[in-house]
Amino acid sequence: MAGRWIETWEPEDETFWREKGERVARRNLWFSVLSEHIGFSIWTLWSVMVLFMGPEYGIDPAGKFFLISTATLVGALVRVPYTFAVARFGGRNWTVFSAVSLLVPTLAAFWVMEPGTSYATFVAVAALTGIGGGNFASSMTNINAFFPLRRKGWALGLNAGGGNIGVPVVQLVGLLVIGTLGASHPRIVLGVYIPLIVLAAVCAALYMDNLRPVKNDTGAALEAVRDPHTWIMAALYIGTFGSFIGYSFAFGLVLQTQFGRTPLQAASLTFIGPLLGSLIRPVGGRLADRYGGARITLATFAAMAAATGVVIHASGNASLPVFLTGFTALFVLTGLGNGSTYKMIPGIFHAKALARGLDADAAAAHGRRLSGAAMGLIGAVGALGGLAINLAFRQSFQAAGTGTAAFWSFLAFYGVCFTLTWAVYLRRPAPVPTRAQLGYAEV
Repeated sequence: MAGRWIETWEPEDETFWREKGERVARRNLWFSVLSEHIGFSIWTLWSVMVLFMGPEYGIDPAGKFFLISTATLVGALVRVPYTFAVARFGGRNWTVFSAVSLLVPTLAAFWVMEPGTSYATFVAVAALTGIGGGNFASSMTNINAFFPLRRKGWALGLNAGGGNIGVPVVQLVGLLVIGTLGASHPRIVLGVYIPLIVLAAVCAALYMDNLRPVKNDTGAALEAVRDPHTWIMAALYIGTFGSFIGYSFAFGLVLQTQFGRTPLQAASLTFIGPLLGSLIRPVGGRLADRYGGARITLATFAAMAAATGVVIHASGNASLPVFLTGFTALFVLTGLGNGSTYKMIPGIFHAKALARGLDADAAAAHGRRLSGAAMGLIGAVGALGGLAINLAFRQSFQAAGTGTAAFWSFLAFYGVCFTLTWAVYLRRPAPVPTRAQLGYAEV
């Protein structure tokens, strides 16, 4: 694709930003959100499809958890190449291509979604939906380049939150179909998304731009891989986004398997948590902009540990109302943490550049360079947390018939994330420039 290319882009220049940059960046943000939203819906499609798979499909709960785990795994792995595709092909061009690509898993699922299809075929089609998870990485990398550092928390939070809403939306579509027509019409859900995918691709082609200054930087990628902060942030992102996507995939199955909910009952509850978690993600970015990402992240992990304790108590006592309360709180907290952790990434690399003695402009450029390279890796590793959650549920239900053991393991990991955040970013913070110098709250 030739595409539309912007040759010069200087978002840190306040005059450029005020006269031209903000308008262009916001336009690209809105249509990036649309494409990423559809991508998330397709990625999490099998969290809905398994609700339609009654006894006539011959697949037990462990088999269903494996289906959604397959989609999670592929979605995590493709995030790395999707990150680098933005610089190689252009943000607009890649958004068009990645949107059109979503037709492949959607049409494949439309073709095979009926009793009698082999389990291996279902696994293969579930794997195809994983490409929807890659849209997040390319979208975040692209939008990161459009906005100045002082606006990244808000912009990345809004971009990610709008994309994350694709999870509850596809679940709501599934609820509508099950509630009106019953659990024997999964193809209607798929039919709804085919024209929406085309719409997202057309809008990206018409209204988005490519940035010529954004280039793949092998040196930056290698430097980001070697930087311990990349891996620390990846671990924290496992705790926030990994939890969000893992719970989104598994929630309906947990309700059906552990609490005996029907497909309609499960579908009527599964969308609430992902919806709230998605809506609050920009708030996490805003709070991080104001108070510092590490502080918000630390508080989030403490609260997630407490909410997990509530879920463990409810799971052990088979109390559905308390379980739903604790689980919904977990979704909300993962959304806050998603926004604050992603805000930390550019702030960390920018602060390190300033500590090395670079002037403001050079530090901003260095921060953008390394944070853009790190985001794809962090996003991929974080998404693998969703795979771990689904595999933990699968093992827990196979061994004990409940998810209690899995929740204990999640509680332990949130304790590790809390300790890591405090020890690295808050216990003895390195000297950093003042908020006035940076234009945003410290990391």
